[in-house]
Amino acid sequence: MYKNKSVNGSNNICGHKIKELRLQLPEKTSQRKFADMLQIQGLDVDKNAIQRIESGARFVTDIELKVIAQVLNVSCDTLLDMNTSH
Repeated sequence: MYKNKSVNGSNNICGHKIKELRLQLPEKTSQRKFADMLQIQGLDVDKNAIQRIESGARFVTDIELKVIAQVLNVSCDTLLDMNTSH
């Protein structure tokens, strides 16, 4: 039977990479500011959702992944790279 968790028990494989890239943005970008940036692009998330995504406690839909990648200026493949995710 298929399990909807990564090998480390996380609900997503992109959260760690999202956090890493958010912290590398030119201006200091808090989870709240990042959520605001995503909302401007039409993605309805708040600071708590960002925290849960980055910690692996929340699933990420393909629609969310696409917008997050656009805001971070990377490809979806970059966010899904298993070799750099924990």
